[in-house]
Amino acid sequence: MGSIIVLDREGKEHKLNAQSGLTIMEIIRDAGLDIEAACGGCCACATCHVYLDKDSFSLLKSMQDDEESMLDQAFSVNNYSRLSCQIEYEEKLDGIKMTLAPE
Repeated sequence: MGSIIVLDREGKEHKLNAQSGLTIMEIIRDAGLDIEAACGGCCACATCHVYLDKDSFSLLKSMQDDEESMLDQAFSVNNYSRLSCQIEYEEKLDGIKMTLAPE
């Protein structure tokens, strides 16, 4: 089991246990952090939007068209924006860092 580091909207850092096979959104939600994830991980909204730090972003697989389309409709998008429901945790992502995007 690994971990991810999440900065919440109040600026507090959380180190969360992470298990392969779960999405980053599921890990954040199951830890009780404030992430809406309205569509439940179907890539049909952008309410699980996160900002990865630069080093963490480079570890991720390329974004698929449906994720890119959803982010095009989101607010406050930056170069390190991703939808956490579209990132499946795997061992190589141990220790990645991200910030919850504004609601």
